[in-house]
Amino acid sequence: MSDKPVKIFSLSTCSHCKATKRLLDECTVHYDFVDVDLLEGEERKAILEDVKKFNPRCSFPTVVIGDTVVVGYKEDKIKEALGL
Repeated sequence: MSDKPVKIFSLSTCSHCKATKRLLDECTVHYDFVDVDLLEGEERKAILEDVKKFNPRCSFPTVVIGDTVVVGYKEDKIKEALGL
């Protein structure tokens, strides 16, 4: 299992976001996530600015694994970044 911090910026209704979370759950990887579409006001604006730092297109999911950023559901790249 990876000891790198994992953060997912996602949308609550996105099938690719759900698949990414399911993959990490199946690999027993601890992760934090933010469903951006459920946020409002200044909190949402601040999180979107954070997402843009990692992914200027601001698409979802944006997965940050240590220093590696994976945009979209890319199982092989996620596993590689985790060392699985």
